[in-house]
Formats: sequence, structure tokens, C-alpha cells
Amino acid sequence: GFVFVFASDFVIHTIWLMPDYNATKSLWRSGAGMASHFPWMMGVQLLCAATFVLIWALGFASRGTVALALTYGVLMGLFTNVNTIISYVVTPLPETIALKWFSSALVQCALLSLLTYLVYKPERSSM
Repeated sequence: GFVFVFASDFVIHTIWLMPDYNATKSLWRSGAGMASHFPWMMGVQLLCAATFVLIWALGFASRGTVALALTYGVLMGLFTNVNTIISYVVTPLPETIALKWFSSALVQCALLSLLTYLVYKPERSSM
């Protein structure tokens, strides 16, 4: 899960959103500032992936289906993206960035849920 989150965040933020970030440089840390905070980003991505998979494992995996996995992913995407909407409301964040953050996170969570469903297979109890 962590590898997927890290890789997809790279594609989302370093490739797709970079023109938007460059156009709004005054809102973001400098390259050196970002680099100094990179360990925090890695930790948050690990925490995100671990929490996502743990909630799936404890609450959904035993009755997991593709449809349930997708539903879980979309709901987790909506739940985790409340902050995106709040950030848009309270900071001078362009609407385009907020919409791209929101939509990419929904897709990312849906894909992470499918990956989790495909990889995590709990043993079925015979009791």
C-alpha cells in the first residue's frame, strides 16, 4: 500500500500538478523547505497506507468483494478529503488545485482499495 501511495503521489503532485504549483509558488515551501520536510511526508504516507489497509482488514476483508472494495475506497477518499475542501475555504488555494486534489485522491483511494482487495486475503475460519 505504501509503495502505491508513494508512487501515485509522485505522479499526481510531481507530474500532473506541478504546473499548478509553479503558477502559485507563493503558497508553497521552497524546494529546500520541501526537502527538509520530506521525512514527514514519508511518515504520513506510511501512516495513511497502514491505516487504510488495517481498517480494510479489520472491518471488510472477510466479506470482501470487488464492489465492496470500490465502495470502501470511494468512502475513504471522501472521508480523507474533507481537509481538501476545508483548505480551499480557508486559504487562497485556486479552485483548480482543490478540484485536482479532491478528484485524484478519490481515484487513488479507489485504486488502493482494489490493490488491497487483491493482495490481502485473510484465512477463512472453519469454525
